[in-house]
Amino acid sequence: MFPPMMSCLKPSFLSLKLRSSSLFSVHGYLRHRPVKIHSFIRSMASHVVGYPRIGPKRELKFALESFWDGRSSAEDLQKVAKELRHSMWKQMSDVGIKYIPCNTFSYYDHVLDTTAMLGAVPPRYGWMGGEIGFDVYFSMARGNATLPAMEMTKWFDTNYHYLVPELGPDIKFSYSSHKAVSEYKEAKELGFETVPVLVGPVSYLLLSKPTKSVDRPFSLLSLLGKIIPIYKEVLAELKAAGAKWVQFDEPTLVLDLDSHQRKAFTEAYTELEESFSGLRVVVETYFADVPAEAYKTIIALKGISGIGFDLVRGEKTLDLIQNVGFPSGKFLIAGVVDGRNIWASDLGASMSILKALEGIVGKEKLVVSTSCSLLHTAVDLVNETKLDSEIKSWLAFAAQKILEVSTLAKALAGKKDEAFFMANAAAISSRKSSSRVNNEAVKISALALKGSDHHRATPVSTRLDVQQKELNLPILPTTTIGSFPQTMDLRRVRREYKANNITEEEYMRAIKEEICKVVKLQEDLGIDVLVHGEPERNDMVEYFGEQLHGFAFTVNGWVQSYGSRCVKPPIIYGDVSRPRPMTIFWSKAAQSMTSRPMKGMLTGPVTILNWSFVRNDQPRSETCYQIALAIKNEVEDLEDAGIQVIQIDEAALREGLPLRKSEQPFYLDWAVHAFRITNYGVKDTTQIHTHMCYSNFNDIILSIMDMDADVITIENSRSNEKLLSVFREGIKYGAGIGPGVYDIHSPRIPTTEEIEERVRKMLGVLEPSMVWVNPDCGLKTRKYSEVIPSLSNMVAATKLLRIELADTKCFELGA
Repeated sequence: MFPPMMSCLKPSFLSLKLRSSSLFSVHGYLRHRPVKIHSFIRSMASHVVGYPRIGPKRELKFALESFWDGRSSAEDLQKVAKELRHSMWKQMSDVGIKYIPCNTFSYYDHVLDTTAMLGAVPPRYGWMGGEIGFDVYFSMARGNATLPAMEMTKWFDTNYHYLVPELGPDIKFSYSSHKAVSEYKEAKELGFETVPVLVGPVSYLLLSKPTKSVDRPFSLLSLLGKIIPIYKEVLAELKAAGAKWVQFDEPTLVLDLDSHQRKAFTEAYTELEESFSGLRVVVETYFADVPAEAYKTIIALKGISGIGFDLVRGEKTLDLIQNVGFPSGKFLIAGVVDGRNIWASDLGASMSILKALEGIVGKEKLVVSTSCSLLHTAVDLVNETKLDSEIKSWLAFAAQKILEVSTLAKALAGKKDEAFFMANAAAISSRKSSSRVNNEAVKISALALKGSDHHRATPVSTRLDVQQKELNLPILPTTTIGSFPQTMDLRRVRREYKANNITEEEYMRAIKEEICKVVKLQEDLGIDVLVHGEPERNDMVEYFGEQLHGFAFTVNGWVQSYGSRCVKPPIIYGDVSRPRPMTIFWSKAAQSMTSRPMKGMLTGPVTILNWSFVRNDQPRSETCYQIALAIKNEVEDLEDAGIQVIQIDEAALREGLPLRKSEQPFYLDWAVHAFRITNYGVKDTTQIHTHMCYSNFNDIILSIMDMDADVITIENSRSNEKLLSVFREGIKYGAGIGPGVYDIHSPRIPTTEEIEERVRKMLGVLEPSMVWVNPDCGLKTRKYSEVIPSLSNMVAATKLLRIELADTKCFELGA
């Protein structure tokens, strides 16, 4: 896909960092133990669906941002990428993984990589054919000075985001990125036999969307016949390069598919069957149970050699295998090691599942694997030198999980490492019995919540009238979502304070100066409802988790969210409570700097839950109610401190939505209830806002309304105003709503005219008195050189529309 590596490059600054990371730190047992992998271990049937691509200390992030900022070359970026790939393959080889994945590395997103492979570049990027390079690739991912990026949305129910392919009936596909073949060859040259991984053709289409220009009914699956020839070309090249196995990821098989969609899998793999000759092909599923009808489809697919299942989140799939049967002669890839959490596997329980499967498919056809790609977990526990030793003994990151896979495969083959299993059992037992995990008072308080639905006593229409009298806001009030740019100086201040290199007085002065600057900037720009910019916060979840009981934190437990954006999820290991106020001091200080309303900024309980590594020893709903009680206490303290507008972000509400429709009502019931718990007791004059970002909300709009917030700000611009369609279809939303008017994840500065046009579209389906004007999301990742003109244009557009609305009202009154 990209220019070839240059052989004359100087050694990368990452080399030593990557090579210093040790794998062997599981459960405190193998921390410094040298491991020699015998050939018989590698012959055991062990497999990994995918591996984190960011590097143990976010090496890819820093290399990408250096390249984007013009501080390094494309060759420098490629050098870092090659070292990361080598490191990943070597790690898996060293612990004895037999089926090592390749082509799971990506410079931004694996779905975007597939779009590049198929040559499915939207016409606006001006691509004229040929091998796709960084310029076109990153323009699709991030936009550029003149063009918006492609839509980004959640990858199933994870916190990873993918770039949504834009496809039309007349699109012409072409083989335009040879990345899959190049990376296989690269691994082979380094001495690693790997399994190339491709996003399957049917899932690719089902995860796509029609282009905006499509003005007639159009089935994305009708393009299947156009992309299959590209897949055939890729398979032919892989086969010629010496590949023995190929993995097709088809995660949409776990969704509620109709008969037409299921038939597409049969058609696609029948058409590919001839190209599979000479290869062993695995179809991999993950994130949930495979429904019964889809299971029948997948086991009947022609030409494939194996099928992978998530047996962690897909507990019912085991019943299907046992009751429906499994095709003889095919490999069953058993995903028994959790790829989406950081808890050490219960190896004894995993062995029980494997033994049951062994009785069905036989030892020779059973492969031990991860439940999904390890992309969704942290990289290596060995880098957590400051983590509490007891809690650390309960954990396993990606580097430790591949060792668990290898250990299970070895045990299944009769080479059980008794000491390893004993250490694992001790860690599991320690966690169950630890007094740090259980707080009886918290459990009782959370249990008592189930007796009420916790709706506010007054209808939202009445509350909004009361609030307007207090706040006296103009029509189309403007606001931002919360955070302002986190500059290098600001990060340095927090870092030095944490390291005790500056005094508390110096830290407080620096943060206060930053808040004052942000407040003045907003006033100068003409923003109506202000924020303090969150300069004291490292992350919208970690900041709160650090002040709550029941949370633990890592130093390098980073997980990719999209592109170079990484998050460091807290670990919820025990019952949650709030020992003291968390945001009151800075909220009061910020409000004292202005006469305009200042939002108190909180992260909601569902988002804290969904953006953390959550304990797996009790229902998620119970943990969420505990967090809701803690946030409720904070809301009440903010109100008592005189804060009239309080925003409780639920950016990740939809993220936790189960993939199966039958399971969704239960989740939405307790998730929405948890949000209402946080604010049901406030006065009518206190305006409660919430914010949601980067998901498809139309199908849960009724649940969003049931949250009973006074104002909701919501992502809208990057998804081509998809949200507005629900209101065109007749849904009446009675609260304030601010669909985002520009995409903050792109460096592009929107014009006044663009923003004005977006707001006009909102006014076409929403009452002007209900509309708020705001960006899509927080401004933390942007630069002030981008933020100031963007917000200035946003306010200018709003003022123009206010004049127009006032003239219209005067005309109507005169008439």
